[in-house]
Amino acid sequence: MKKIVGTLVVAFAVFATAVAGVVYFGVISVAADEPHSAVVHDFLEVARNRSIAVRSESIDVPDLKGADNIQAGSGNYDAMCASCHLTPGQSASELSKGLYPSPPDLTQTGLSGDPARTFWIIKHGIKASGMPAWGQSMADQYIWEMVAFLDELPSLNAEEYRTLVASSGGHQHGGGETAPHGDHHSGTEAAGGHAENHHGAAEASQPSPAQPSTHIHADGKEHLHEH
Repeated sequence: MKKIVGTLVVAFAVFATAVAGVVYFGVISVAADEPHSAVVHDFLEVARNRSIAVRSESIDVPDLKGADNIQAGSGNYDAMCASCHLTPGQSASELSKGLYPSPPDLTQTGLSGDPARTFWIIKHGIKASGMPAWGQSMADQYIWEMVAFLDELPSLNAEEYRTLVASSGGHQHGGGETAPHGDHHSGTEAAGGHAENHHGAAEASQPSPAQPSTHIHADGKEHLHEH
């Protein structure tokens, strides 16, 4: 028995040393333009699918058929998802070509028949895949609206998609939206017609340039002093 235990300990030590060596010497490439081997890819695929299935199986799916849900979801999809998951008639984008694993073309797959799974993915994201956890900035209501839209997306052509997005009200989900970067500097017009911005306080506190002054000495001569 001791011999078996000793053999197992040695085998584990050798295995751990080999793994540490692989990591330390950078044997595994993390480059996004070098796909995983078939074995690693299949392992990660199964692990991901099972993880999502276990965590999404208890989610109650609401009624997603309302036109308002589909319309609202289209605006958020266009603003937050289309650059990776594409729009009808689009074959690829810079992001979809550069990410690994490649994001699915949702104009073709839609929900893949499982709204609870799709809701979980949108809300929680997927580690090391480029898929964000949108639940950090969106309430469940808005995520379900996107799920409703995704159920409709594969049936839309490019013109129908653009019309639906144009009628949606755009990117809005209860106040968690990120404003365009330019708005940070644009400022707003104050009552007096002057633009105010985040530099305003510092600008207002700057002293006015000092004016030169003169004084007359006892000999009657004037002297100019610069401050």
